[in-house]
Amino acid sequence: APLSSGWLPALQFVRRGSKAVTRHWKAMHFQRQKLMAVTEYVAPRPAVPPRCLAPRKETLEKDNGYVRLLRRQVEEVFRNNRLIAVCQYNSMPGEDVVLMRHYLRKHNIEVKFVLNEIVRPVLSQSKYKNLLPLFVARNILLVSREAKVKEMLRVLKGVPQINLLGACIDDTILSRQGVENFAKLPSLEASQGQTVGALALLPSQTSSLLQRGSAPLTALLDQHIRRLQAGETGSPAEPSPAQSSG
Repeated sequence: APLSSGWLPALQFVRRGSKAVTRHWKAMHFQRQKLMAVTEYVAPRPAVPPRCLAPRKETLEKDNGYVRLLRRQVEEVFRNNRLIAVCQYNSMPGEDVVLMRHYLRKHNIEVKFVLNEIVRPVLSQSKYKNLLPLFVARNILLVSREAKVKEMLRVLKGVPQINLLGACIDDTILSRQGVENFAKLPSLEASQGQTVGALALLPSQTSSLLQRGSAPLTALLDQHIRRLQAGETGSPAEPSPAQSSG
């Protein structure tokens, strides 16, 4: 009978199983390795060493008005304040920052948040360029028109997130240890009083030494004059105060 178009054989042969793998990794022969190393391409060296080439001209970026304004403010801070302390600022809650600024403001100490990109160009062209190594990480400035170092250290002692790096007091750059030693000094009025007392002591001693010889001589001359006057009048001479006290 003729086969229908949709007829399939009852028995079919299907090959099952993995295919034969004919490619396996094999280490390169030692001689071939040497040949590949010898024939490796080596780029030729340039005729002129790179250090002898002319340096590239760096394009200077023009500062905008806002940057110039910030730099001018930094110059005014260093010019108008006697105390300028450089501190390292670590992240801290906003409430602690507000509380710290409140305690410092009681002693007329202001907190200035500055950027190193603004401060470093200003300091490099001023007499405070020795402060440049302190401006590396995130820093803040504690400034005051008066040298209130004791009050500043007392407040910073309760804020461990703020680390004092150095300070400039009366145009004198001090380290952290120098600032602590400066805080131990007496006040200006007390130092002036001690200086005046020390200066007045030497003249008083000199004056007493000079008058030590003239005072007895004057007493003797007065006694001699009294005796002469008593001899003329015939009355006994009155004893001198020095003799009566003796």
